[in-house]
Amino acid sequence: MSVIGGPSLPQERKLVTSIPGPKSQELMARKNAAVASGVGVALPIAVVAGGDGVLVDADGNSLIDLGSGIAVTGVGNSAPRVVEAVQQQVAQFTHTCFTVTPYEGYVAVAEKLNELTPGDHEKRSALFNSGAEAVENAIKIARHYTKKNGVVVFDHAYHGRTNLTMGMTAKNMPYKDGFGPFAPEVTRVQTSYPYRDGLAGADAAAVAITEIEKQVGAANLAAIIIEPIQGEGGFIAPAEGFLPAIQKWATENGVVFILDEVQTGFGRTGQMFAANFEGVVPDMVTTAKGIAGGLPLSGVTGRAEIMDSAHAGGLGGTYAGNPLACAAALATIETYEAENLLEKATKIGETITEVFSNLQKTDDRIGDIRGRGAMMAIELVESGSKTPNAALTGAIAKYAAEQGVLVLTCGTYGNVIRFLPALTISDELLREGLQVVVDAIAAN
Repeated sequence: MSVIGGPSLPQERKLVTSIPGPKSQELMARKNAAVASGVGVALPIAVVAGGDGVLVDADGNSLIDLGSGIAVTGVGNSAPRVVEAVQQQVAQFTHTCFTVTPYEGYVAVAEKLNELTPGDHEKRSALFNSGAEAVENAIKIARHYTKKNGVVVFDHAYHGRTNLTMGMTAKNMPYKDGFGPFAPEVTRVQTSYPYRDGLAGADAAAVAITEIEKQVGAANLAAIIIEPIQGEGGFIAPAEGFLPAIQKWATENGVVFILDEVQTGFGRTGQMFAANFEGVVPDMVTTAKGIAGGLPLSGVTGRAEIMDSAHAGGLGGTYAGNPLACAAALATIETYEAENLLEKATKIGETITEVFSNLQKTDDRIGDIRGRGAMMAIELVESGSKTPNAALTGAIAKYAAEQGVLVLTCGTYGNVIRFLPALTISDELLREGLQVVVDAIAAN
């Protein structure tokens, strides 16, 4: 099937077969025979094209995409600037390994990260391949700089699937079960979860700080790392004042404060970085996902004195900062700026809030509506309570998929529907997709 992606794709929901169709089912049969069963899929369709708000499968179905590859394709998954930049780079060279023979693209991305991340202090950046790899390297650097070992993470956190980051991730299934033992010196403390704990930000921070002091002690602590809005844990936005209080304690006690902006970064929340909403300036920040329009790239950016503390050769990797991914990143950043995507992200959040706030008035199973910009979620509960309703959540995702809308679930309790559309989705297509979710709630 010959399909052209990008903006040339009709931005419409169209079903010509059931979901999944016969050609998608054929690919799934091949997948089951060839791919490790631990590599699961959320929606078993065979994608052949995509652009802005739609995915087209091998059967000719066009689905509304409200997941954007888990917040990766913020500029769309075939953005013209990205496509052109990658085509030009692939014709020049695909790889040299920056730590062997460097190239300008890597340096340019590092310069952009130093410019765009929170704070006006002198910074340095290092590039890697995935969010988990960025987190691992941030911890490496913090430990090397402080000469301490302890790391504090938070309830409901997600930081990756490598051995260290599995130990930092809170949720057991599917991320950790049976894969231990995990790296030591990681301590988990209470986070701010306004819907469930009812605490003001300063009060929630006081609880966390007491736990840190009692369980670890500042003298043993290299770093505190937190997502400014927790992703896989349920799109939990901490109460106002929580992050600044944690940062203040870390600074006063010689602890490196790291923000994991892998999912929240690059315009997803309506600011380039979620830290900007409260003026939080981390010592280090990790980035990935939306950084390169779908190509694998991640970064660690931090204060120059911290980043430069690692010895030459201590950081890097064969594919880290691949030239194709760097070209894509520079084009992605240009697209965010040229197409006013921060403003569009804010409008997406307003639309999602409007739709589900109206529904919440008549359906108390929508326990909470939260997030920022194009990183929004609804938490689903049993009627008349705050008991997590994972069954309803799964049923909604299934119904939506059958009607041609891709939505993703998340949350420690499996009861959160998250909305992560491309920032380039049209308002009409977004509203159509959200209406299908509303219909799914009504049908269940």
